Amino acid sequence: MMQRQFHSQRELENFARELSLMARPGSLILLKGAMGAGKSVFARAFIRALAPGKGDFEIPSPTFTLVQTYDETRVPVIHVDLYRLDSMREVQELGLEEFAQSRVLLVEWAERGDWRRWSDVLEVEISGSGTSRMIRMSAAGGWLKALLRDREIEQFIAGTDWKDAKREFLEGDASSRRYELLRRDNRTEILMDMPARPDGPPVLDGKPYSAVAHLAEDIRAVIAVTRELRARGYSAPAIHAFDIPKGLAIIENLEGAVFGRMVLAGEDMREPMRTAVEVLAAMAGRAWPASVKIDGGYTHAVPPYDEHAQLIEVDLLPSWFWPYLHGIEVPERLRAGFAEAWREVLPLARRAPAVWTLRDYHSPNLIWLPDRQGLQRVGLIDTQDCVLGDPAYDLASMLQDARVDLDPELTAGLFDHYCELRAAAPEFDRESFAAAYAILGAQRATKILGIFARLSKRDGKHGYLKHMPRVSGYLETNLQHPALHRLKKWFDTHLTHSVRRVPE
Repeated sequence: MMQRQFHSQRELENFARELSLMARPGSLILLKGAMGAGKSVFARAFIRALAPGKGDFEIPSPTFTLVQTYDETRVPVIHVDLYRLDSMREVQELGLEEFAQSRVLLVEWAERGDWRRWSDVLEVEISGSGTSRMIRMSAAGGWLKALLRDREIEQFIAGTDWKDAKREFLEGDASSRRYELLRRDNRTEILMDMPARPDGPPVLDGKPYSAVAHLAEDIRAVIAVTRELRARGYSAPAIHAFDIPKGLAIIENLEGAVFGRMVLAGEDMREPMRTAVEVLAAMAGRAWPASVKIDGGYTHAVPPYDEHAQLIEVDLLPSWFWPYLHGIEVPERLRAGFAEAWREVLPLARRAPAVWTLRDYHSPNLIWLPDRQGLQRVGLIDTQDCVLGDPAYDLASMLQDARVDLDPELTAGLFDHYCELRAAAPEFDRESFAAAYAILGAQRATKILGIFARLSKRDGKHGYLKHMPRVSGYLETNLQHPALHRLKKWFDTHLTHSVRRVPE
């Protein structure tokens, strides 16, 4: 049981906004207390905090409608008022459990329902009158973990220069990472919340998928890679404070234009993308370390992008995309032939000296900073999955962007520009590089088709499906390279472009 005292309505509203930072689909908030205690004040502040930028949009009381839904919020909300219901049966007839799986369920007069079957529950009992309010809270499941994590965040921030900052939700992705905006005195920075990744089930040699694919296990990767990039003159965010055991950091807010949004807005991308290509060419001409030391006695190892990692990534296609399309598991002989075709071709994309390969060098993670000079005009974020790999991978990631359509004439010119920049390097051979570009472009597209299918089927995130035709198109283009003839035959026989394009 936790207790908090509030001395004004504003303090109560601020507390509701703070709790909204931890809102997750499928979670339940039970509001209890006498008439006029402040349940509706809490509910309205909580809902508005989930809709930043929408102003004070109307939030009517559900006293008479019983149920009010909000699908325009960051996490969809069902706001319920049970005051007018007299029996448990009437509550059950609302069917709240079915609708709340993908929403936050916020219930006023929760005393009138039975919530014992719910696992992620936060009970908020409000008492008091006038300007004074007392809140008693109890939590279970995901809400208990969220509140404990929120306390760790508060303690971390309290030890930094940003202890008085206002916290706002910024972003949460498909992983366990979360981001908050810290706002103070017309300045903003970013709180990164990245607890250590829990081990999943073993998939190869006793290791979970994340270890085999060399995904960042904790925030050390963020600190190490970001600082090394900055030390070498690239525009990765400054790290203002961090706590590696807790998985927390305050990092610079690169307040520029995200490439992806610029593309969607129809802006001229020639200079930003040309500069981003020049960043990759410059990185390809440097020697990069296999490990980086961090303050506090920590070391982050930058792993090689080896065959195990590449094969487990392409296996996402037979594991997830094939069942998504066909509704059945892939036959084992087809899976074996698929893996063998990749084993034959992947070594051709490991001939160049290995360089730092960021693996997510694409429009959502590139930021245009026109007030800076030279290569520093390109901001680099989401670099924690960096590996030592072939320099063609990041160029393919950028020019074959999974989320936005790019002008083919522009991307062809940018490929030529990269080759021209690298032509004088003794290790560079355009023909070999073009083969690696096609191989790694095909490998990335194959992986992404599997990831998008998994996000839809397992996680209920269906918005990624609209990108599948674009990604399948990249795969088809890459398969035309002669080095991929055996893999092309597998796809032509078992998973043609016309079949892969189904999710229009």
